[in-house]
Amino acid sequence: MKKAYEGKEIKVYFDAEVCIHSGHCVKSLPTVFDVKKRPWIEADGAPVEDVMRVIDGCPSGALSYERREA
Repeated sequence: MKKAYEGKEIKVYFDAEVCIHSGHCVKSLPTVFDVKKRPWIEADGAPVEDVMRVIDGCPSGALSYERREA
C-alpha cells in the first residue's frame, strides 16, 4: 500500500511492501528522507528537482512522485 506525503510542489509516494531498504534515499537526501522523524518524508525539505532525482534513483521503485502544477 502506498502512502502519500504532500509538499507544495510535489507529492511523494512510498510503498513499504516494495522497499528493499538500500538506504539510497536517506543517504542521498537526508533533509527529505529521515527515518528518525515523523513523518519520515518531508517533501518540501529540498528543491523539487533534487527530490525527483533521488526518487528516480530508488533501486526498488518503492518511491514515486507526482509533480504539482504551478
